[in-house]
Amino acid sequence: MSVLVPVRDGEAFLDEALGSLAAQTHEHIEVIVVDDGSRDASGDIARDRAQRDPRFRVVRQEPGGFVAASQRACAEARGSYVAAMGADDVARPRRFELQLDALREEGLGACGGGVAYFPEVTDGLRRYERWLNGLTNVERARADLFVECPIGHPTLFARADAISYRQVDWPEDYDLVLRLWAAGGRFRNVGEVILDWRDHPARLARTDDRYSLAAFARCRVHYLRRHLLRGRPAVVWGSGPVGKLHARALMEAGAAISAFVDVDERKIGRTIYGIPVVAHDEGPRDGVVLGAVAGEAARARLRELARVQGRVEGDDFVVVA
Repeated sequence: MSVLVPVRDGEAFLDEALGSLAAQTHEHIEVIVVDDGSRDASGDIARDRAQRDPRFRVVRQEPGGFVAASQRACAEARGSYVAAMGADDVARPRRFELQLDALREEGLGACGGGVAYFPEVTDGLRRYERWLNGLTNVERARADLFVECPIGHPTLFARADAISYRQVDWPEDYDLVLRLWAAGGRFRNVGEVILDWRDHPARLARTDDRYSLAAFARCRVHYLRRHLLRGRPAVVWGSGPVGKLHARALMEAGAAISAFVDVDERKIGRTIYGIPVVAHDEGPRDGVVLGAVAGEAARARLRELARVQGRVEGDDFVVVA
């Protein structure tokens, strides 16, 4: 089993991250640290670990970014399974033991696991943590696939032949999971918390435009057009910020939108981006409904409305956020 650890200028946290890998209960691992042009002591920290523990290898390259470093790590990997790991995170001791058991016993293509954000956590991250930690069966993970990335990338564990990284104009980790789904892969998160996920200002999710809300919407629309819409028009249930965000992404991608559907009487009868806003009872029955609302409770209400209409989630109905 190969563990992929790209790092650039991560001296503050790298030793703790590597130490957590050395302490795994599943000991048969190789850890590939790709030093992506670090200007600090990251390379020295990794090489010192490799001198003390032959399971660790260090590869140095010129700065290429996270995707290039991950691609290099994949190319160096020799295991039948690969695991992603953040150079600033802490794996709990049974992480690989639990994930390997899940893949082997259930025939999964990939799995993630429960996370605990630290040291200080915003309300938004705590909501994401609760949502992510609840995706513990394949059906739930698939149903919420277009809400957010259903596998926290530093917890990703997969068969080696199922994993590849590519340069895209949106989050590469979400793109990877959506490609797994498009290829028919089954995945879920193991129920236990297996990773302490460090939040800090330098995280890519906080500094890179590819992790913006608009970029996430472009990513979803890219896969929706190719696998669910398939030339069918979209019906956007919800004309608030989430609905408008995805409508813009659909329009930019050239996808047809037949209507917005809303329950707010002040909006019904108006148009948004030239598209009519209609009441639920008057909404189109053909096409694919995108339930575009924020929050678990609102999504649950839309799922019930879709069920009453006879829609099938994952076919002509999907929730997005």
